[in-house]
Amino acid sequence: MTSPIHVMSEIGKLKTVMLKRPNVEVENFTPDMMERLLFDDIPYLPIAQQEHDNFAETLRQNGTEVLYLEQLSAEALDDGGEEVKLNFLEQMLAESGYVAGVTHDALKEYLLSLDTQAMVNKIMGGVRKNELDFVPADLVSAAEEDDYPFFMDPMPNLYFTRDPAASIGDGLSINHMTFAARQRESLFMETIIKYHHRFSNKGLNVWRDRNHDTRIEGGDELVLSDHVLAIGVSQRTSADAIEDIARNLFAKSHFDKVIAIKIPHNHAMMHLDTVFTMINTDQFTVHPGILGEGGHIDTWTITPGKDGQLNLDHQTDLKKVLKDALNLDDLDLIPTGNGDPIIAGREQWNDGSNTLAIAPGVVVTYNRNYVSNELLRKHGLKVIDVLSSELSRGRGGPRCMSMPLVREDL
Repeated sequence: MTSPIHVMSEIGKLKTVMLKRPNVEVENFTPDMMERLLFDDIPYLPIAQQEHDNFAETLRQNGTEVLYLEQLSAEALDDGGEEVKLNFLEQMLAESGYVAGVTHDALKEYLLSLDTQAMVNKIMGGVRKNELDFVPADLVSAAEEDDYPFFMDPMPNLYFTRDPAASIGDGLSINHMTFAARQRESLFMETIIKYHHRFSNKGLNVWRDRNHDTRIEGGDELVLSDHVLAIGVSQRTSADAIEDIARNLFAKSHFDKVIAIKIPHNHAMMHLDTVFTMINTDQFTVHPGILGEGGHIDTWTITPGKDGQLNLDHQTDLKKVLKDALNLDDLDLIPTGNGDPIIAGREQWNDGSNTLAIAPGVVVTYNRNYVSNELLRKHGLKVIDVLSSELSRGRGGPRCMSMPLVREDL
């Protein structure tokens, strides 16, 4: 039986991918809500959708089956039946701050009045207070009424499908995300895996579920080979979560090495894949801003020890660590923006390091990062650049916007 999730590398030919088409959630907020929702700008939705459709069509033209999170979520709820739909809604309401009471009941009644796809779209897009014909009946609720316009916040980061879950081998991690603005997102993937006919009862391994206090996000998880994983120690992924997933993988899979790479803990470099990606068997993009004096960076190579313990080997030469882990004589670290401090900073901010490999040596990038793109071409890569004026306002590139489900083995 072919597994519905099969990812043994970052670069094997991309056969199936999951995207999320930007919808009302990316404009259903005001500038003073941006920090709360982890956004820096408000995209112009019609153009963002055109750009995303261009991205999806580019993948299709290169032989990739494109699935959509919003459709899979609704199909999973319909596959599961009425009880699953009710349980999903109760969980989503609880994680939105409503466990019981009149507001909970009004939201539940409103959302259940919609068909399944409309309900999913509404949850993703946010529920405003003026959408419910509802006045708090009790004094406490009335006293707590404030000017905040939403009962349920929109989820504008959903088009970055890379982060709530990560495909690893014939399984995945379903992630407990760092900030409240994104924590509800992984409930969609949990529901899809459990109930969608394409994924349920197919023997998928969940290497780590979302029911943890420690944080990990898919932008930090890179499958370098069929036995080596790289994970960023970042603003969004903690060291204890890395050790946890390493133990699970070592116990139950063919993965026997995890390379933890420490990157600056800031918004511009929130995930490892914003500063480092694998694009060929021996080629990587790297943002010069993560490398210290002499090109050094803190890494820990984690391998299985005795009795479930972990062995850690601290090194600072990234090139040597990668060569040793992947059995390479040499490799090519290609600097974002050709290493120019101004260009590199600008293009990294616009996801110049966030490349999506769709086959060995074939990458999809944002067209706005033309210096980095031209450098990749000079290094022998085939670069397919896609439209990016509005999509890039969300601070994520082609890798962020895609969750590979199936790649060909190398």
